Amino acid sequence: MIETVGPRLTLSRHVDVDLHRVWESAHQVTEGVRPLPIDWTSLVSDLSRELLPGWYEDWLTVERERWGQMRVYALESLAQQFQAADQYLPALQAALAAMAVDPIRETAHRIVIEVHLAEGNVANALKRYRDYRAFLRRELNVAPSPQMTQLIRDLSPTQL
Repeated sequence: MIETVGPRLTLSRHVDVDLHRVWESAHQVTEGVRPLPIDWTSLVSDLSRELLPGWYEDWLTVERERWGQMRVYALESLAQQFQAADQYLPALQAALAAMAVDPIRETAHRIVIEVHLAEGNVANALKRYRDYRAFLRRELNVAPSPQMTQLIRDLSPTQL
């Protein structure tokens, strides 16, 4: 399982590493070369997992950031692809998972609002917008982007 390369130890290339498998799936999703998965719950679950939780070594900081960016982009791409296919439950689940990875990032919040609107759930869309706007104001003292605000403004210009 372990190979030596000079003074370094490495895993044998014959060892199956789940991160490598999920990373490849994430890459395929973001490139749009993977068909929508039938078992989408497993993929969303895999992409929701942190890298080595409970480990605090310095070398993990950058690797966690890389994995975090890959998984949030993959979850958002997956959500958009499901939304385009009118498969709203998996679209919402993937977008909500992306929100859990990076709660400040707007893209996943916007996808959730768009899915609610596509389903005709205007009240849910408006509530999501208001919750996100309050969160941004409380945490960073900023407002949602004009792109996000426009989604709601067309519905309810006086209720923003």
